[in-house]
Amino acid sequence: MSPVVFLAALFLSVPVAIVLVITAIWYIWESGNTVLYDSFAQKMFAGLENYGLLAVPLFMLTGELMNEGGMTKRLINMARVFVGGFRGGLAYINLLANMFMAAIIGSATAQIAVMSRAMVPAMEEEGYDKGFSAATTAAGGLLAPVIPPSMMFVIYGVLAQVPIGDMFIAGIIPGLLLSLAFVMVITIVGWSQQFPKGVWMSRGEAGRALVQALPALLIPLAIIGGILFGVATPTESAAIASLIAFLVGWLVYGELKPGHLGEMFKRTAVNASMIIFMISAASVFGWVIIYEEVPQKLAGLITSVTSDPFMFFLIVNCALLLVGMVIDGIAAIILITPILLPIATGSYDISPYQFGVVICLNLVLGLLTPPVGIGLYIASSMSNTPPGAILKALWPFLLAVALVLVLLSYFASLSTILI
Repeated sequence: MSPVVFLAALFLSVPVAIVLVITAIWYIWESGNTVLYDSFAQKMFAGLENYGLLAVPLFMLTGELMNEGGMTKRLINMARVFVGGFRGGLAYINLLANMFMAAIIGSATAQIAVMSRAMVPAMEEEGYDKGFSAATTAAGGLLAPVIPPSMMFVIYGVLAQVPIGDMFIAGIIPGLLLSLAFVMVITIVGWSQQFPKGVWMSRGEAGRALVQALPALLIPLAIIGGILFGVATPTESAAIASLIAFLVGWLVYGELKPGHLGEMFKRTAVNASMIIFMISAASVFGWVIIYEEVPQKLAGLITSVTSDPFMFFLIVNCALLLVGMVIDGIAAIILITPILLPIATGSYDISPYQFGVVICLNLVLGLLTPPVGIGLYIASSMSNTPPGAILKALWPFLLAVALVLVLLSYFASLSTILI
């Protein structure tokens, strides 16, 4: 009966965290083991007793401070220095700026919102199709959950009990691979549609743009460098990055006003609390999964179909593409990881890092696919572009992501070689 309650609540659009709690409560009542109610609250709090979870609000705060501090436009200007003169230069600038932003924000929805406001009007002004401009920006947002730091990697690392720093490192090559795939898409579309030719900056303009962007680059350097060289944990790196973002935005660029901090803290607290509550609810939902022996039953079903790890990945990818279409990526990670990770590592000897990279990239595709597609609608709202026009221009990018997913599923070394 518990699966029926779970699915019914989901189809009624009940928030995922509430669905998890309701299902756990129902299962305890149905099983007759009501003594578990006595420790229900403790179990929920126990799900939050992980130091790594502090990174979630800290990375969110870094993104807020960066947006408020004027770093976005300087990073876009720096991207113009490197690729602005190519045919379709502004599309490449959009992608490169998204790479820089992905190394700072770590949240796809936040990145799509920021970049849609900044890039789509500029591209439209230079003669690019509005649908393609918004599609390029939305696709660039998919880099955020793969290029470290990544909010989804933090949550997956906590659930899978693997070092978050190693998860970040595992995402470096996949992130670069995805960026390269997007470059190829822009190049091919640019040839067919004859994009406007860009203009290179003068040496003086390029120098000023690079100098102005250098302080903003301290943030990804502090995050990635601190983790790679063992100077700081991911959580400490997030705290350092938020401090740098505040100081640069306030003292260097002069655009961040200390009086606005209260509002930024409030937004960060509200957004982070939703994720934290889902993780807490997932810890009690784990009772249902354990007592129902869901992983064991599912493992028996899948292993009866195939014993090949690559075929297992293809089955999982197809299933998760459907899941990602109707459930938010972070909620889906919380639901899927406890069920599928034991099968991947136990029955197929798949690295938890490879598995994490693949499912995080897969599930974030749901941001851009109907019926939920929150990233698609954010891009549409921020750029005043119909969702249909964006989706029409988006399919080459989605195809590129699918090809990258197949590569990551087949070649484990793409995710594990740097660890």
